Amino acid sequence: MTTTAVSKTSPKTRSRHVALAIFSLAMGGFAIGTTEFTMMGLLKEVEQGLRISTPEAGNLISAYALGVVVGAPVFAALGAKLPRKQLALGLMLFLSIANLSSFIAPDYGTMLISRFASGLPHGAFFGIAAVIASSLVAPTKRGWAISMVMGGLTIANVIGVPVATWLGQAFGWRLLFIVVGVIGLTTSALMWKFVPFEPAPPEASIRRELGALKRIQVWLALLIGIIGFGGFFATYTYIAHTMTSVAGMQEALIPLVVALYGLGMVAGNIVGGRIADKSVMGTIYRVLPAIAVALVAYAVAAHWAWSALVMVFVVGGIGSMLVPPLQTRLLDASPDAPSLASSLNHSALNVANALGAFLGGVVIAWGWGYVAPAIVGSVLAVLGLGVAGISGWLERKKPLAA
Repeated sequence: MTTTAVSKTSPKTRSRHVALAIFSLAMGGFAIGTTEFTMMGLLKEVEQGLRISTPEAGNLISAYALGVVVGAPVFAALGAKLPRKQLALGLMLFLSIANLSSFIAPDYGTMLISRFASGLPHGAFFGIAAVIASSLVAPTKRGWAISMVMGGLTIANVIGVPVATWLGQAFGWRLLFIVVGVIGLTTSALMWKFVPFEPAPPEASIRRELGALKRIQVWLALLIGIIGFGGFFATYTYIAHTMTSVAGMQEALIPLVVALYGLGMVAGNIVGGRIADKSVMGTIYRVLPAIAVALVAYAVAAHWAWSALVMVFVVGGIGSMLVPPLQTRLLDASPDAPSLASSLNHSALNVANALGAFLGGVVIAWGWGYVAPAIVGSVLAVLGLGVAGISGWLERKKPLAA
């Protein structure tokens, strides 16, 4: 199905084609979200299975995040001259194979390498998926289209992550990687059928894509994500330990906890996409202080099971509201190099992942307790707001190019 063919169909048929294409791309996000976030819910099982400490298990999450950081710009630049559909398909197949390698990894060192490899296609896939989705809708609906693609990742936290967490607890944590491999292969088939083919832009090149790195607003948007979103991951990485050791919940309830977190992420992603279409920077200015307040409230509420569950939903929702405006901001800051700029958002968010997991592990190792990462995260959100203020001030002096 080509874009030309779609344009000749009725508006209703075209709308259905667009919906199926975006759904296919969102399925890729579902696979990625399942492999990324289930590890956090199964952290205790991973520690026992590999006979490692909690901070060492946190390093597996950091290894995945660093894979995203490295893979996003590399794959986006090298794939600049490829048709977007083929690039997305290749990245999803890579993800499936890498997860299957994690299933057979025999020891901690090998698992670190395989988790790093699993993260390599993450950012580039979301980047190219956001570009494809944006190209299928009117400019005034870009935030919505991007949020729908990211919705696959957030829905994974409602369905994929709780189910995979339960399977991991019941039948062994390595089963997670088989589940993700199967989802990835299914996603590839859906994209092959429903995502329209578009030839690579004739002016596309590695040099053109790398030109995005020359723009100060691109770097500031990335820094907002790295710093401001770090607290989200500092909290989520150790959520299983917080719920069991601080809130006093049974381990069997952890799938419910991650499902609530996921429901919050779904709601936040949808709201963030809608309000980003009205004001990108305005959304960022409002969400970052809300994250700071929510994380402090979470640190207090985590001492009681009922209030901990409420704040798990709230933190997931408010944190996820930041993703669509950041993605849109990067597209606005580098319109002639959209693939790399869009991919770099996920590099930034996974630097935040690595930073959050690391800092959370540090304060836990210092003996500050499992609620301390949330306090660290609150400080990071305030610092991210400061970076956003600098970005807005520079834009008022020199507006972004059309």
